Amino acid sequence: MNNSGILNNSTVDPNKILPMRYKWAREYYKAGVANNWTPEEVPMMDDIELWKKTPDRGGLSPDERRMILWNLGFFSTAESLTANNIVLAVYRHVTNPECRQYLLRQAFEESIHTDMFIYACDSLGLDPDEIYNMYFTIPSIKAKDDFVIEMTQSILQPTFETKTPEDVQRFVHDLVGYYVIMEGIFFYAGFAMMLNMLRNHKMIGVGEQFQYTLRDESIHLAFGSDLINTIVQENPEIWTAEFQADLVQKIKKAVDLEDAYARDALPVGIMGMNPTIIREYLEHIADRRLERIGLPKQYGTANPFPWMSEIVDLKKEKNFFETRVTEYQTAGNLEW
Repeated sequence: MNNSGILNNSTVDPNKILPMRYKWAREYYKAGVANNWTPEEVPMMDDIELWKKTPDRGGLSPDERRMILWNLGFFSTAESLTANNIVLAVYRHVTNPECRQYLLRQAFEESIHTDMFIYACDSLGLDPDEIYNMYFTIPSIKAKDDFVIEMTQSILQPTFETKTPEDVQRFVHDLVGYYVIMEGIFFYAGFAMMLNMLRNHKMIGVGEQFQYTLRDESIHLAFGSDLINTIVQENPEIWTAEFQADLVQKIKKAVDLEDAYARDALPVGIMGMNPTIIREYLEHIADRRLERIGLPKQYGTANPFPWMSEIVDLKKEKNFFETRVTEYQTAGNLEW
């Protein structure tokens, strides 16, 4: 077992960030800073007006409203769950200073995402009890949350340590639950639904906030994948065939749970999107997540939403749908 790597390195001072060992963590930190945004920067007047209209007067259809509410209900608590995982569990065990710097940045971004749903509820006049209790009252949302909580409960235990290969293996298992499944699969049907609304010029304010959140989450996912890969590289004995097979099966289970949620949130097709095509998208991104951490593809499904990649890859200075120009902070370009 490696005692001089990203975990269990007694020679590392977690308060001393220079010289850096894992420069990729620093790059993700700078990318996060470059994406900086707050919900209140996004105007909501058009969303408020549209939300108040009845369908016969050009308002949203019942199916569109259901889709929006289901996504607000899931994301509003999922972001808090993710933040708690980062602060209470992952940060404690990853003592490398540049990785910790990024984790603090990610925790800040999760708080911004939580604030986004407060802003949306306040702006649209939604019942916060209804929205924030949907992870109890909507079975498809509860099933996703329960799955992640069960998969990641080990490292939240106060006595958990990463001292043995079995412990490190469990830590990687839970990181897959946090990063690959929660942020890499469970968020993405909702992203596709809400950004499709934006593409159709509906609920533009909420859609823009989901767009900025997606940009943040793409970096979270990349950092988490590199964190997992680094731990495995430094502790190769944990990467057994049995462990890999278990991770593959759990990722496939996550696809099925996200598929059930998507069919619940969007029971009929609207605006060119339906449960079948969302399933195709979930299979496509699951293959990408598997490959990113060195596991074999399971589906071989083509991407039905190439515009989702364009949103993430776009330069940050201009909103993708050109509804307005947004200025972003520029990260430093120091070479260490």
